[in-house]
Amino acid sequence: MNSVTNVETKDNVLIITTEGYLNKDLGEEIQKAAQEHIKKGANKILINLERSNIVNSIGASILIELIEELQEVDGILAFCNLATIIEKTFKIMGLTKYCESYPTQEEALKNMS
Repeated sequence: MNSVTNVETKDNVLIITTEGYLNKDLGEEIQKAAQEHIKKGANKILINLERSNIVNSIGASILIELIEELQEVDGILAFCNLATIIEKTFKIMGLTKYCESYPTQEEALKNMS
């Protein structure tokens, strides 16, 4: 199943946790959850991809749109718990030039708070 499994705020960071294939559908679900909170003033977003093991170009392009939206509000986007293949894909597509990647959610929160 491809879905956002949890959305919560910790230490002033919005955490979006996913499960499954990061394709168009999951990308749009992440974007919708993020946009709802950006409208309310959130500008630090962490996407926990621990249970997502693959991404396609459409899913990644939606994340690029989210990065652009956050840049407009001086925000930041980060990822944690990336599968090796997703981390390589993000590097190839240039996402890591605009956002950080952390090995764990705890480390991400420590650095983003």
